[in-house]
Parts: sequence; structure tokens; C-alpha cells
Amino acid sequence: MLKRVVGIIVWYLALPVLIIVVWKAADIAGYIVSYTMPPPEDIVYTAVEFYNDGTLLEHIKASFIRVLEGFAIALVLALILGVAIGLNRHFERFVDSSLQIIKPIPPIAWIPLAILWFGIGEASKIYIIAVGAFFPILVNTIEGIKNIDNRYLELARVYEVQRGRIISHVILPGALPFIIVGVRLGLGMGWICVVAAELIAANSGIGYMLMDGRSLSRPDIVILGMIMIGVTGKIMDDVLRFISAKIIKWN
Repeated sequence: MLKRVVGIIVWYLALPVLIIVVWKAADIAGYIVSYTMPPPEDIVYTAVEFYNDGTLLEHIKASFIRVLEGFAIALVLALILGVAIGLNRHFERFVDSSLQIIKPIPPIAWIPLAILWFGIGEASKIYIIAVGAFFPILVNTIEGIKNIDNRYLELARVYEVQRGRIISHVILPGALPFIIVGVRLGLGMGWICVVAAELIAANSGIGYMLMDGRSLSRPDIVILGMIMIGVTGKIMDDVLRFISAKIIKWN
């Protein structure tokens, strides 16, 4: 068992370690210059410095809360609309053209309207994140409902099960594997959008940290911020994968 665990850890760390080794070798050989691409140890020093003064955790916490709030709004709205579209063909025809027009618009394009509608406070940032997370959840919810075996729905109708119970006991469990995929994609998109959202007059958050590093010509801060986004997003995705494995074992 221990040997298996060690083997998994080695495989997980092999590529990151290789990247760091090549990175450091290129630095020693003089192929990169420190003011555009700092050596790996500079990133570590900056991370320790920011951690010790509390700056790093403050930025991570600010972005984490924004992503969760925007994601929660997107999740609720996408599930409600997805179930309504998946169960009603007339409603699907009614909203389909509008949704297909809005869906390709990148979240960053909504920033000017977000500022006009919500100002430069937290609401505009959360709105951008919600827009980014909404469509992956919506699309997968609809697809999940459409892929449910009709025999389950027919059986529920034969037993005259109430519509609310059909949704809670047949529709949502049947579509859950698709919904989980949409949730993971939506959460990932939320982290992508948080950088754009924090361009809106933010004074905290990982996106602000990236912009601050750029304005100070500190690539070590920029790279540290990028790593923090990736690591935090990875941890949250792993948590979702663990939860999904527990609740849909039958799949």
C-alpha cells in the first residue's frame, strides 16, 4: 500500500520537478534574464515573504470568497433554468436563440456593463465570475436531463408521482454525472474569470496581485499569483471529484 502511494506521488510530482530543473538549468546557462523570467528560488523567496506578512493569504482569501459567491449564484440559476429547459421543449425553443447568442460572449466583454450596472464594488466582480461559471453548468444540466432513460420517467408517470418528486428523485439524480462535470467546468471558469473581475478597481485578490506585479515590473509576483490560482483551483477541483465519487458511486 505504501509503495503504491509513493508511486502515485512520484508520478504526480515528476513533471513539476522536471520543469523546475529545466527552468533552473536555463537560468544557470544564461538563456533567460531575471527581470523577465526570475529563477525558481526567487518565486520561493517571494512566496515566503508574502506569506510571512499575511499578504498572500489575504489575496487568496479575497479571490476564494469572490469565486465561491459568483459560482454559487451561477449554480443556482443554471440548475433552475437547466431543469426548466430540459423538461419543457416549448420553453427550450423560447429561450434557445437568446442563450446561443449570449453564450459565445466572453465574460471579460461584460466588464463595461458590469461597471455601469453595479459600480466598481464587489457586485460587479461577482457578476463577472457568475457569468463565466453559468453556461458550463447550464449546458451540462440540459444534456444530463436529455440523456436520462425515458423508462424511468414513464414509470414515475405510471405511479402518478408528483412532478416535484420526479425532479428531485428521478431527474436530478439521473442527470447528476453531467451536472458534476458542469460544476467542475464552471468552477474552473470562475477562477479564470476572477483575474478579469479583479481588474475592476480591486485592492485585494490574486488578480490584483498579478496586476500589481506587472506595474512594479516584478515577474516573480506575477508568476507566484499564477501558481496560486492554479493550485487553489486544483484543490477545489479535487474536492469536487472526491465528493462526486462518493455521491454517484453507481455511475
